[in-house]
Amino acid sequence: MLRKFATLLAVAATLSLTGCGYNTLQSQDEQIKAAWSEVVNQYQRRADLVPNLVNTVKGYAAQEREVLEAVVNARSNVAGIKATPELINDPAEFQKFQQAQGQLSGALSRLLLVVENYPNLKSDALFRDLQAQLEGTENRITVARNRYIKSVQEFNTTVRQFPTNLTAMLFKMEVKPNFTVENEAAIAKPPTVDFGKTPAPAAPAPGKTSGLPGDAKTAAVADPAADLLKSGY
Repeated sequence: MLRKFATLLAVAATLSLTGCGYNTLQSQDEQIKAAWSEVVNQYQRRADLVPNLVNTVKGYAAQEREVLEAVVNARSNVAGIKATPELINDPAEFQKFQQAQGQLSGALSRLLLVVENYPNLKSDALFRDLQAQLEGTENRITVARNRYIKSVQEFNTTVRQFPTNLTAMLFKMEVKPNFTVENEAAIAKPPTVDFGKTPAPAAPAPGKTSGLPGDAKTAAVADPAADLLKSGY
């Protein structure tokens, strides 16, 4: 008799948990963990490419020290953040992770812009291979990040809806932080560089020379590489 009663209680408890959304919350939480693991895996893949990329660029453009150091420092900041499963439950730590990855994305974008001024580097086989790997990894990061965003959105919606919100409160399941659309758009947008023509100098007054010796009276031609360096690239 007691055994039958215990069985009925177990069945009732199971039906109750199913009806209140407990199983749905658990399933969605597992999907978030799996999606997060893939995000971290792809970000790590990108970080692993950085040392070889920096060393290859350094061999042709060692004078671009500021840009190279920015990439190295950004990678160091990324490595300093432990992307554990607990991080996705901490909005402050999640924000730090997102900002660090955004800084590395920006630093790599500036590095690839500078590379445009070095034809020999662009034709180097190792650099082309690293660049192709980096581009492929960036695409995989986008896919993994989108999957994570969708998983978190589904979970957060379930946590807020009635009656599953009661179950979520009972088991202390709270909404999780997510990648912000605005920040993602800023990260994905490459820095812009204006290679427009330099305005021509004003013509000298009648009877006066331009002050330039010989044939140097003509306007100086703008140097794109120098402009990049002055702009902080």
